[in-house]
Amino acid sequence: MHHPRWTDEEARLRNAICRIGKLGYDRSYIVGADGNISAKMQDGTILITPTGAMKGFLEPEQIAHVDMTGKAIDGGPKPSSEVGIHIVAYEERADVKAIFHAHPPHAVALTIAGVDLQTPIIPEIIVTIGGIPTAPFGTPGTPELPETIRHLVGCSDVMMMQNHGSVTLGTNLMDAYKKLDMLEHTAKILWLAHVAKGGLDPLPAEDVRKMLATRAQLGITTRNTLENDCGA
Repeated sequence: MHHPRWTDEEARLRNAICRIGKLGYDRSYIVGADGNISAKMQDGTILITPTGAMKGFLEPEQIAHVDMTGKAIDGGPKPSSEVGIHIVAYEERADVKAIFHAHPPHAVALTIAGVDLQTPIIPEIIVTIGGIPTAPFGTPGTPELPETIRHLVGCSDVMMMQNHGSVTLGTNLMDAYKKLDMLEHTAKILWLAHVAKGGLDPLPAEDVRKMLATRAQLGITTRNTLENDCGA
């Protein structure tokens, strides 16, 4: 669907937000009206899922268009009540162009159980994102919540909010979704390992160091929370 007022960029991003929302919904990363997804346009304005909507069933014209203060442009739909999470990340990171805030069940459960998702256990994660830092609890729907992640978005693309959900930052919508995919898959593996063993041991520091050293030869330059001690 292409509105006469939309530029090609806006039409593409509105459609992509709907597709990514359906993907997240189909994978049970969000249920009901949970979660929110945004993309930043070249003019610095933000397209974001509207308040109270089920993200698996959105149409492009339902997407809210807001400025960097979170105010709706052109009297369009009201943005998600958690628009503040997105604004904080865009303020801190000029390179971020898309954000997915979700409630992936295994990852959230592990924060409730007090399992540290930063622990270096899974090689692919160690080499790519490092680990998953967790922000302290903040009250949803208040300005307190976005502030809990401000110190983490500078050093990580992937983070958990205690007892609440995940925030993944991307260079585009698929990138933000991919990191959510990785995060919940990791949490699922750790969950299964916990059930099987009870308590998990990190890989030896020397192995972690060797894995981090492969990043350069693999050409991986993205932020890595083990390299920069994010959330420590």
